[in-house]
Amino acid sequence: MISSIIFVAFFIVGSTYFFINAKKIRRNILLGKDISITDNRSERIKTMVLVALGQKKMFTRPIPAILHLFLYAAFVITQIELIEIIFDGITGHHRAFRSSLGGFYTFMVSFIEILSVLAFIGTVAFLSRRNLLKIPRLVKSELNGWPKLDANIILIMEIILICFIFMMNGADEVLYSRGQSHAENLGDSSFGFSISSYLGPLIYGGMPTAGLHVIERIGWWGHIIMVFGFLNYLPFSKHLHILLAFPNTYFSNLKVKGQFNNLFEVTDVVKPNFDPAYQPVLDPNAVIKFGVKDVTDLTWKHLLDAYSCTECGRCSSSCPQNITGKALSPRKIMMDTRDRLVEVGKNIDKNGGTFVDDGKSLLGDYITSEEIWACNTCNACVQECPVNIDPLSIIVGLRQQLVLEQSSAPNELNGMFSNLENNGAPWQFSPADRANWINEN
Repeated sequence: MISSIIFVAFFIVGSTYFFINAKKIRRNILLGKDISITDNRSERIKTMVLVALGQKKMFTRPIPAILHLFLYAAFVITQIELIEIIFDGITGHHRAFRSSLGGFYTFMVSFIEILSVLAFIGTVAFLSRRNLLKIPRLVKSELNGWPKLDANIILIMEIILICFIFMMNGADEVLYSRGQSHAENLGDSSFGFSISSYLGPLIYGGMPTAGLHVIERIGWWGHIIMVFGFLNYLPFSKHLHILLAFPNTYFSNLKVKGQFNNLFEVTDVVKPNFDPAYQPVLDPNAVIKFGVKDVTDLTWKHLLDAYSCTECGRCSSSCPQNITGKALSPRKIMMDTRDRLVEVGKNIDKNGGTFVDDGKSLLGDYITSEEIWACNTCNACVQECPVNIDPLSIIVGLRQQLVLEQSSAPNELNGMFSNLENNGAPWQFSPADRANWINEN
């Protein structure tokens, strides 16, 4: 009974803390401009299933894709076992579902154990890729400090979690064979799980029964503590993409890559010159902002993108400007956007729900003009992202702010703008002279 009370209290506190932080993240995302994404529902569901659930874009790089699949499959399937553990914790039972499920129960737990071994292999491989092999895209400067530590923490937590699973199952196998398990009178001399039925006797076979009970309980409680620890770590980690990849891919931009939208603020002013019947929507006396200066100038989808970023670096490793040593890193653009959004959220929390100007902005304090002007708008980053994030649209918004609000652009572009204004073309000669070359000898 005491164990159940402790578990229920732990469950309530852990779940409540997660939902409080999840609510803050939702609040932060909705700080962005409102846009409606309700079209092509069937196409969006298909995209979500293929890209988020099916990991489609991961397999452009087979080795990390297979390793990631080990972890992903283990994470998804082990939630089945987690249901039983939560039920056991609340009721005080042990392996409550085994008597009713019989052989299917043994099959499912055995399958989970196999996936756990594969996940262990994948986790060790990912730790090695980051810290020993030092894969170039995983050791870039934007990952210094917390991002690198964050990646290592979650991988180490995964290894610890797997160890707890096999401590619990392995010790329980030996206990059950002695008739001393909490799960009694189930009709077999062992559970017969695929891995722990061999690993348990090998490691724990010579231990006394009292010690095995301690090991089994450490494994059970350690497992659930790691699960809730991971759950409450997610809101502060890049691994939030585990949850947000699904809505993010559902709300993907389904337009042809390379298609840009005109700023409505500009269209509303210019369109009456071409269509006398058009009635402007914006208040002519209101202060109109052009482009993106801070995170609140972005849409909620941009901010969802930022929270969904996996920091995998596929975007930057495919960016021709990044490859050639330019300042631009699409991954950094997304990380900076998220960092600024988190800062704005903390400002709101600190000031009773109201943002107090801190003199900072996304453009300038986080992302420099050198970075955004380095982009050649090729969409390589958009194409490569495994969860359909669009760094390019943020870059374009920041450029619009520089040009339309700050009149700040490279000299090459300023010359083109002048020619467009004076000649109606990007060249220095007028349209009337454009065809003179055909008369040249």
